[in-house]
Amino acid sequence: MKERVCIVGSGNWGSAISKVIGENVVSNDHRFEPKVNMYVYEEMVDGEKLTDIINTTHENRKYLPGVKLPEHIIAVPDLCAAAEGATVLVFVVPHQFVKRQCEVLKGAQLAPNCRAISLIKGIDTSKGFQLVSDVIAENLGVEVSVLMGANIAGEVAAEKFCETTVGCANKSDQDMFRDLFNRPYFRVNAVDDVAPVELCGALKNVVAVGAGFVDGLELGNNTKAAVMRIGLAEIIKFIRLFDSHAKDSTFLESCGVGDLITTCFGGRNVRVATAYVRTGKPFDVLEAEMLNGQKLQGVATSEECHKVLKNKGLLHEFPLFTTIYRICYEGKAASCIISDI
Repeated sequence: MKERVCIVGSGNWGSAISKVIGENVVSNDHRFEPKVNMYVYEEMVDGEKLTDIINTTHENRKYLPGVKLPEHIIAVPDLCAAAEGATVLVFVVPHQFVKRQCEVLKGAQLAPNCRAISLIKGIDTSKGFQLVSDVIAENLGVEVSVLMGANIAGEVAAEKFCETTVGCANKSDQDMFRDLFNRPYFRVNAVDDVAPVELCGALKNVVAVGAGFVDGLELGNNTKAAVMRIGLAEIIKFIRLFDSHAKDSTFLESCGVGDLITTCFGGRNVRVATAYVRTGKPFDVLEAEMLNGQKLQGVATSEECHKVLKNKGLLHEFPLFTTIYRICYEGKAASCIISDI
């Protein structure tokens, strides 16, 4: 039986990855059904429903303008309808919305062999500490893999070469996900170190906020490199609090040092943190002004990390993470990004 793929999410990254998936289900038609449903949160854009725009023009005019999506990517505003019969769920929504989507999906008629892959960068602390993949697995009872890497959505959509990392414990599913995502411009490497791959994807956004403070203060590339190096060390240390068997090689994958470099030089977190220093505007205002409906993940993740570290009495061992939190939430001056680490 062929795999039926459903994409849960249709923002900037969701739309870009739908292009990748749409191309691969055709080139690997022995393995995948050609039609791919993409759940789209319905909203009005210039007086038209976003789903109608996508299905008639094959372009997500709001979140990925100027990029044509494959015609067999079908925008569906009802999540349960989109996921009916799916054997593969591709989650690509802001991590704050995952639980809500999982609650809805409990009412969907998923295939008995359904599994999921999460492209979501964040952690959940409502129950102490949970990976997003664990939230999905717990709510839906499916096996969950992850995809993380140095993958700025616009560049992926423009077919500029990059790498990505799939974290998947099942060898046959590794092969399936490679067929689903690998393109000449989007090179997939699969590893079995699932939790560290996912945590790298979440934690690098926190470091990127710190890099943005450095840019806003115009402290230069040497200072930015120092913050990134300290950040990488704290990422590794944080991950090994929860997975002492994390492999050194994982941190050298695209999900690790690659994603950290890209995000600290070109991602939304660094851009908004830079604007925070230069304008003095609150993060929620800048998010609304600069991100066209996207969510700023690094600031929220810094709060989630802080909760975990405070509960464990380890704030003093993570001076960069702690300082970024205090600048974001306690009103400390951005210049503390140097003086307090």
